[in-house]
Amino acid sequence: MGEIESFTIRVCAADSGMRLDALISAYNKNSRTFLAKIVRNGHVLVDGIVKKPCYKVAAGDLISGAIPPPVRLVFDPEPISIDSLYEDNEILVLNKPAGLVVHPAPGNYSGTLVNGLLYYYPELVCNKDNIRPGIVHRLDKNTSGVLVVAKNNASHNNLANQFKDRKVKKKYLALVYGNLKSSKGVIELPLGRHPVDRKKMSVKSRNGRYARTFWRVLKQYQGAALLEVTLDTGRTHQIRVHCAAIGHPVIGDPVYCSAKAYKNFIHDQNTAAGIISIKRQMLHAWKLSFSHPVSNKVSFFKAPLPGDMKRVIELLGSQIK
Repeated sequence: MGEIESFTIRVCAADSGMRLDALISAYNKNSRTFLAKIVRNGHVLVDGIVKKPCYKVAAGDLISGAIPPPVRLVFDPEPISIDSLYEDNEILVLNKPAGLVVHPAPGNYSGTLVNGLLYYYPELVCNKDNIRPGIVHRLDKNTSGVLVVAKNNASHNNLANQFKDRKVKKKYLALVYGNLKSSKGVIELPLGRHPVDRKKMSVKSRNGRYARTFWRVLKQYQGAALLEVTLDTGRTHQIRVHCAAIGHPVIGDPVYCSAKAYKNFIHDQNTAAGIISIKRQMLHAWKLSFSHPVSNKVSFFKAPLPGDMKRVIELLGSQIK
């Protein structure tokens, strides 16, 4: 365990008007995200009063705080099945099944992909937060598909930079409700935390970040469509929120798909029963391409369509327009 790091900052005229979390970040080596969290948790005071991270500081304000030491969490290796698509000394590319959480989080410290990786690859390196060995990007728990894992620090840094610079190409398959008016399109709507429900994302957030999604129709059914979706940015729940925002939510999405979308769905009794039985969003990370961290050769990977999405497509197939 480390020691608590205490600090005090007297705001000068040049810093007046800055956000509280941004000001602290300018004087501290920790990330702004981490510092915003300790502000929200009451570890930072402005003239003895707890403030929000967005508080605009004023000249003369006395900011005092205590940064708790980082907690190194240890997770148990578990023999969780991993469907490998490709592997070498630098990377592991796998097909993540729906229902598998990628990395541990509060209340969910076992049964994750990370637990499985630690079992089969104990040499995997951790990133700076110590809980995501090899993890460069993630997929939602109930989204299936292709995912790359770094097997050493050099490869992790290389791939992380490729994701940051938007050099990684990601294509998804999504089954959505509705009849699309055109064969392809682009969604450019900012994404941020929902103004009321903080567990959800929204295009109406006051602090939304730029997000762009390209889509094209692969197959139009009666009241539903199979889309190929290409991400230009990689925001949390981006496809699910963007599709819902244009009136074509992902089928089976328990968070962003309303009951109204299902009621408006044109179907027969057999198809209706199949749609009702769906337990997760019909979203699959289909293709992933990036430059290999050592050879720099562009590598392409594809994850086969999972059984549950195949069954829904078969049900819809009898109603092709």
